[in-house]
Amino acid sequence: MKPFYKLLDRARADPRRIVLPESADPRIVEAAAKAVNEGIAQIVLLGNADAVRSTAQDAGVSIDNIEILDSATSDRLPAYADTLHTLRAHKGMTREQAAAQAPDPLWYANLMVHTGDADGCVAGAQYTTADVVRTALRLVGQHENYDLVSSFFIMMLCRPFHSLKGALIFADCGLIIEPDAGQLAQIAIAAADSARHLLKVEPHIAMLSFSTHGSAEHPFVDKVVEATRLVLAARPELHIVGDIQLDAAIVPEILAQKAPDLEFDERANILIFPNIESGNIAYKLAERIGQADAIGPILQGLKRPVNDLSRGCSAEDVFRVIAVTVVQSQVL
Repeated sequence: MKPFYKLLDRARADPRRIVLPESADPRIVEAAAKAVNEGIAQIVLLGNADAVRSTAQDAGVSIDNIEILDSATSDRLPAYADTLHTLRAHKGMTREQAAAQAPDPLWYANLMVHTGDADGCVAGAQYTTADVVRTALRLVGQHENYDLVSSFFIMMLCRPFHSLKGALIFADCGLIIEPDAGQLAQIAIAAADSARHLLKVEPHIAMLSFSTHGSAEHPFVDKVVEATRLVLAARPELHIVGDIQLDAAIVPEILAQKAPDLEFDERANILIFPNIESGNIAYKLAERIGQADAIGPILQGLKRPVNDLSRGCSAEDVFRVIAVTVVQSQVL
């Protein structure tokens, strides 16, 4: 877990204010307590104070040093309702509708991020991915450097039996279902930036396929080849190869056998999957059978960090995503 420990050190050096809107969930409260105790974040739990303290007591954790804010009674609510109306009036939202919607914890949390009252938001233990992403897009907005919002996992391969050591980025395993070539290129570009900013590594991108360097002919392969071309056209400095099979991407000796003329002398640290189906299956195989530690899904392409959680997450999973969110907020 050395790469993750380095990320924790960066979070501790500059802890940021992260809002968690699902305070009725004991996993969230446990993760909040750990984040504060380890000094990686300043946490705001949204909810009724008595209810949140009851959840913490049942979970056996102390939240004495954590801010609890009730979005339903907050003195910031009128200003947030005005902000929400300004943001959504072009979609037909009235002032009355904005006033009714603003107290919702997920919307309130994203308004905190939008206004700068929080540096990031983590949700998804109870809210669906669709809810988390749609609300973030509506209120926080898409970053001007990217054409879409996508997701990735940081896969940690740090156990003694792992022959391949360190951190890999898997994208997109949780959001864009069937990306076209242009979208696939955007996922790769954003993942490269995420690798540089979060892991402090030089990106080596593999655009995965069932073909290596034209060994098979199919429209699926053509999409990956075109996406690779688009990445290089936009960012010629990136080290990228595609189409390429997984084994060739991570074992240089196999690549040398399959495609000796390809210049890709280091194993890939970013794996871009051709669709969400292959990506989702791959990360769960790596996690459940390969015993890799999966951190995410992490969203990329937003103006400010808002991150999703799997509804099957553990408190430790939430803690890790909080840490990533803090570091994202340092670089966005």
